[in-house]
Amino acid sequence: MQHVEDAGDRAGGAQPPGAECEAQDPVARALAAVSGQQVPTQRACLDLARALSSAGDARRAVQWAFASIDAGEDFAGWLAASRLWQRHRADLPAAPRRARVAVLGSYTTTQLTNLLPLACARAGVDVEVYECGYGLYRQELLDPTSGLHAFAPDVVVLAVDAAEVDLPAGVDDPGAAVEAEVARWTSLWDLARERFGARVVQHGVVVPPDEPLGHLAARVPGSRSALLRRFQERLGELAGSPAGQGVAVVDCERLASEVGKRTWSDPRYVHAAKQAVSLACVPLLARHTAAVLAAQLGASRKCLVLDLDNTLWGGVLGEVGVHGIALGTGAAGEAYSAFQRHVLALKDKGVVLAICSKNDEDLVREVFEQNPDMLVRLDDVAVLKASWEDKPTAVRSIAATLGIGEDSLVFVDDNPAEREAVRELVPAVDVVPLPAEPAGYVAALSRYPFFETDALTAEDAARTDQYRARARAAQERESAGSLEDYLRGLGMRAEVAPLGAANVARVAQLLGKTNQFNLTTRRHSLADVEGFAAHPDWHAQVVRLRDRFADHGVVGVLLARRVDEPGGAVLEVDSWLMSCRVIGRTLEDEMFGVLVRQARALGCARLRGAYVPTAKNSQVAGLYERLGFSRQEGADGAAGEGSTGWVLQVPERVTTPGLIEVQVEITAAAGGPGGGQDDDVPAQRRQEQEVAR
Repeated sequence: MQHVEDAGDRAGGAQPPGAECEAQDPVARALAAVSGQQVPTQRACLDLARALSSAGDARRAVQWAFASIDAGEDFAGWLAASRLWQRHRADLPAAPRRARVAVLGSYTTTQLTNLLPLACARAGVDVEVYECGYGLYRQELLDPTSGLHAFAPDVVVLAVDAAEVDLPAGVDDPGAAVEAEVARWTSLWDLARERFGARVVQHGVVVPPDEPLGHLAARVPGSRSALLRRFQERLGELAGSPAGQGVAVVDCERLASEVGKRTWSDPRYVHAAKQAVSLACVPLLARHTAAVLAAQLGASRKCLVLDLDNTLWGGVLGEVGVHGIALGTGAAGEAYSAFQRHVLALKDKGVVLAICSKNDEDLVREVFEQNPDMLVRLDDVAVLKASWEDKPTAVRSIAATLGIGEDSLVFVDDNPAEREAVRELVPAVDVVPLPAEPAGYVAALSRYPFFETDALTAEDAARTDQYRARARAAQERESAGSLEDYLRGLGMRAEVAPLGAANVARVAQLLGKTNQFNLTTRRHSLADVEGFAAHPDWHAQVVRLRDRFADHGVVGVLLARRVDEPGGAVLEVDSWLMSCRVIGRTLEDEMFGVLVRQARALGCARLRGAYVPTAKNSQVAGLYERLGFSRQEGADGAAGEGSTGWVLQVPERVTTPGLIEVQVEITAAAGGPGGGQDDDVPAQRRQEQEVAR
């Protein structure tokens, strides 16, 4: 990283050795330009991406092409980044998510569909895009012979504008008019979900700035502006209700307010090309559409890794002391406090917080415990890494401690050199640059779009507590005499329940985002899961795990379907997954034991399953074989490219490690009486047997 430090010296006026040589190197010259900027410009990032592309460094070229679109919304710059990404995409590892995305517009959406693949790739999703004809969104949904039906999308984006909303001013009953129009649009959601099983991304409407009634419109319920605002509110309410499962909304009104509504929509483009969103704002819309779509597919980032000095507070702790940091009072102190409030708001929606600081840990703890102006407390932080090791090593250690991939982390640091070190040496981590002025920190982090979530659950709100407990358990594991002693000492208790109203949302969420321990990675929607819960042939395990450190919530899901075949009934595993928080605790063995007992109770002679390899689930490649399954000839590839099929004659009983106390609540409708227990065993005795097993 010497070249990064040299670039910083040049920015301060120093001339390092070899400067003339670097001046001849296009990559070094472009990198020096980027490193000399507190927040690199879109142009500087793109120049570096081009230089790296010419040098044959595909990975870094695409990394900086992505950085260029993070840095700005210049349309030409996005097109250039898109061309560069397309040039190198075949040289890069496959994205962890794939989807077929149909963009159905009420206006010309060609520019949006051109940029959407790039924006989705930046979000970690590889998409194939279909664009309907101008204004034909409703016809294509209704016509079974349309190109949309042949395309069979996984996600339908309804890209509509206010002109398409049939709410004229002066209606007699504004409330009824809004409800009727809302019903017209939600019927499109129903079509997309029923005909394709697709998720829906609804673009919200932007209330036009031209209102003949002026400020009086705010007082007139029947004004066009008031009707559109209420229409937008109702769409959001319904998308967040059970009726809107699988539907997400892009808040275009908020985006337009950020850039200015007269910038958002240019009448020249509207009249000449029927393009409701100006070219200047198409990149912004593409970025946020991709972020919402990625959240639906479980590709959001999980953890915010924060520096301390001049990031979470002002000043260098080792120089100014515990009570000398800038926080709470004065212009700078208020800015840092505002940033802490924003960080806490992210934590409240499920983002895990971690600290990565070059500092004395004891002194850092004193700040959190003794400085009354600190809003973020130690209880809000899952992992605290305060040491003098380099930031890339510390960031990797945080990911390992939390048991999550490096591609789940977002790193925030005021120091450009530290940011560059992490970007270069831990490239899977997203890096958010902060401006020189702390008053701009909230806006900088708020503009980062990949903390989007598809829904909020109780597990999301408690996520930091769960990961902090995991970190404490990891520390205890290091001091344990053996792995078995450590696991037994956790006092783990698993509760196995059927699918039901209380857990279907969490199950759908896990199906959508779990990657590492996931044998098939089938992304069933909430509507699918609700259908499984109601179908007599589908049987499930929804597993909640507690230990002496924390209640980890619902962390395991196994979905299986009873299939009658000539050789006897088979219980076929459709999906088997566990949260990364509990991998390595033998929970999969206990789930297998319950699965065997379910199969016996259902009269199934065999168990059958498949392993479908992905870029992230290699750790479960040998699970079926370890559990005694035999590879099923002729089944390889049936579940997807590279997949293998596995079958097992249902054994009389299974011996599990016995390190987890298991309580089974499987009902007759979802797994047989007593979850696979013998019917003549009293309930209390059955529970004792579960614990013993």
